[in-house]
Amino acid sequence: MSNGTRVLVLNAGSSSVKYQLIDMLDGSRLASGLVERIGEAGGRLVHAPRGGVKREAEQVYPDHGAALKAVAEELTADGIGLDSPELAAIGHRVVHGGKRFTAPTLITDEVLTEIRRLIPLAPLHNPANITGIEVARELRPDLPQVAVFDTAFHANMPEYAARYAIDKAVADEHQVRRYGFHGTSHQYVSRATAALLGKDPAEVNVIVLHLGNGGSASAVAGGVCVDTSMGLTPLEGLVMGTRSGDVDPGVVFHLHRVGGLSIDEIDDLLNRRSGLLGLCGDNDMREIMRRAEDGDADAGLAFDTYIHRLRKYIGGYYAVLGRVDAIAFTAGVGENAAPVRAAAMAGLEELGIAVDAELNAVRSGEARVISPECSRVTVAVVPTDEELEIAQQTFALVGAAS
Repeated sequence: MSNGTRVLVLNAGSSSVKYQLIDMLDGSRLASGLVERIGEAGGRLVHAPRGGVKREAEQVYPDHGAALKAVAEELTADGIGLDSPELAAIGHRVVHGGKRFTAPTLITDEVLTEIRRLIPLAPLHNPANITGIEVARELRPDLPQVAVFDTAFHANMPEYAARYAIDKAVADEHQVRRYGFHGTSHQYVSRATAALLGKDPAEVNVIVLHLGNGGSASAVAGGVCVDTSMGLTPLEGLVMGTRSGDVDPGVVFHLHRVGGLSIDEIDDLLNRRSGLLGLCGDNDMREIMRRAEDGDADAGLAFDTYIHRLRKYIGGYYAVLGRVDAIAFTAGVGENAAPVRAAAMAGLEELGIAVDAELNAVRSGEARVISPECSRVTVAVVPTDEELEIAQQTFALVGAAS
């Protein structure tokens, strides 16, 4: 390992690359940005250097290689390029680690082969993650590169929480189990919540509610995830922007046999045309709340269904944990939609849960408590920072390996 203190975090999607360059001395962002619409006519790069002027470029980025080379050029223009001796490692977000990868992992040819073997479990995400890794390795073959897996934080769930009640031999043959996702966010937020309470994570039981366009809940006991709402795929669990969340598996058979929909059509329906979008035609919670306030029945139903499912998971995870010290809201909706937080917590006073309306209405980028001082359970808003979590895990691993 070099003596560098910087980590470049890459999140390669199917048609985009998000990135942040982080100085691990203080966790500050030296630069961040996004390349989107890769492979399309209207490609766009947005680059924001620390203390500098945001730059935007619109051009065709034919593939991820071209996109990452453009990112490298932007960083070089700021004097913080990929050839900098200050760069210690590159950390990659990888969605699915299966049962094999349960911790941040130095990327080798063998590791990359194993990630490739997991593509059937994450066909929309792992191929793009792999492409980002391959291009980054070409650009800096001498630099340690680390895969940080979305599923890793949930890998220590008890077997009874991870298992589906189907034939065990069939499940094992096809790697069917509950893996969970958003793991870096749940890990970061559960630890940050403990810090907000002034306690060690090992002493705290937290329900983390990661509510964005995708959404997931987790039950974290003493820093260890013991249950989470997403399963084999990110489709299970909460009502999300375009995903259905929990449905009776029989719905799939019914739609196929009676409705005549193909398996691919049902996959598209449940992943891209369901959730809030399916219920009311919108997947933006701000617009849904506005419409509901104006008396729109479909928007009102979508909001109520979303809250109902959320409350079911809160109650269920309260039972799983036995003792809850805190409930933490995070991600786009969780951090910004006060009505969602208020509705989800309403009527739970007998469980020691309450929200102070005045505190809940405050908008801030800082972690903060929104429950009354006398509440048995602390309710908090804790901004997530998945990139910093990836950077920290990457830097810790390459430091230990040096």
